[in-house]
Amino acid sequence: MSSDRAFVETLSNWLVSLPHDLKLLYEAADDENLDRTAREIAVGAIIYVVSPNDFISADRDGSFISYSDDCLLLRLALLRVVAKKTEDTDFFKGRFPEFFDTLDEELAVCKSFMGELLDWLESKVDGLTTLEYKGKKIADYLDDDEASVILYEDGLAFRTEYDVDEATLADSFKKAASVIAMIQRKKDEDDKKRT
Repeated sequence: MSSDRAFVETLSNWLVSLPHDLKLLYEAADDENLDRTAREIAVGAIIYVVSPNDFISADRDGSFISYSDDCLLLRLALLRVVAKKTEDTDFFKGRFPEFFDTLDEELAVCKSFMGELLDWLESKVDGLTTLEYKGKKIADYLDDDEASVILYEDGLAFRTEYDVDEATLADSFKKAASVIAMIQRKKDEDDKKRT
């Protein structure tokens, strides 16, 4: 299978499962056995996914392309959540074998096709802990029950409104070029800001 086809197949599967995979971030955020930084990364990734404004696409344009970076960042964030090899992270991973057992292999498919673009996205994971959402910081969503409920409800709304499915992707997602072009464009803009 060509690297383009493998990437399209992998990302298509991720796009279909995004609402379900989002639940893992909520589980990580709520897991008090995970260290605080891991939980903050999980909350930041939740905000990134449910917010219509993220650093890749300024708004949801109604197509699957605007969710592609969410799928990638969600996985990179969860990989970071379990990066420290402890009994607690092993236990967390063990609760979701269908997700974690294939994660390294799937990310390798993306890496072989995306190269430095995946590295660039991965460099954004630490910045997730600095995000603000609805006037609140990451810590608020971990420490304030009312804020936590708001974030949970926004996740439910996201899952309800999410309209990407296998049929849509079968008709419209044949080549990876559109996804890569979107991410490359944002990386180029980011590089210009730094210079």
